[in-house]
Amino acid sequence: MLNSSATATASTSFRPGDHIVYPAHGVGRVMGVEQQSVAGISLDVFVISFEQDKMTLRVPTSKVAKVGMRKLSDPATIHRAYQTLADPPHVARVMWSKRAQEYEDKINSGDVILIAEVMRDLYRQAGEEQSYSERQLYDAALDRLSREVAAVQHITDEEAVKECESLVIASAIGRRSK
Repeated sequence: MLNSSATATASTSFRPGDHIVYPAHGVGRVMGVEQQSVAGISLDVFVISFEQDKMTLRVPTSKVAKVGMRKLSDPATIHRAYQTLADPPHVARVMWSKRAQEYEDKINSGDVILIAEVMRDLYRQAGEEQSYSERQLYDAALDRLSREVAAVQHITDEEAVKECESLVIASAIGRRSK
C-alpha cells in the first residue's frame, strides 16, 4: 500500500512528488513509500516513477545511499555542467572499448558534470563521422543531462535538449573559427 506521508528513515528527505536522480535510470519522481514483505522481512520502499521510460522502481529506504539516489542538482551545479559543455573536448588516446566503458561509467554515475563531459567529448558536427556506439552514448548522456536540466529549470525536455546542445555547438563553432 502506498503511503504518501513518507515514513522513510531520518537520513533521507525524499517526499512524494519530489524529483530525484537514480544514477542508473536518470530523473524520476517519488510517488510515495510503501511497505513490502520480502522473504518474510518487512521493508519500506520508495516507489519511483520514470514516466518517459514507463517504468516504476521500488528502492528500499535503507539502500538509498548505497544506490546513489539523490536530490536534483542545484542551479549552481547545472551552471558548472554548462561550463563543462562549453569547454574543448578531451579525448583520451586509448582503445575505444576502454573509452566506451569509461563513458558508460560516467553516465551511470548520475553526476551531471561527468555526464556533461561525455556529451561534450562525443559531440560531432553534422557530416563528421560517428560510430553507432558513440552516437548511443552521446544520446544517453544528452538524455540524462537534459532531463535533469528540465526538472531543475522547470522547462520542457525539448527546451533542455536545445539548451544543452546549443552550448556544445557554439563551443565547436568557436574552436573552428579560430
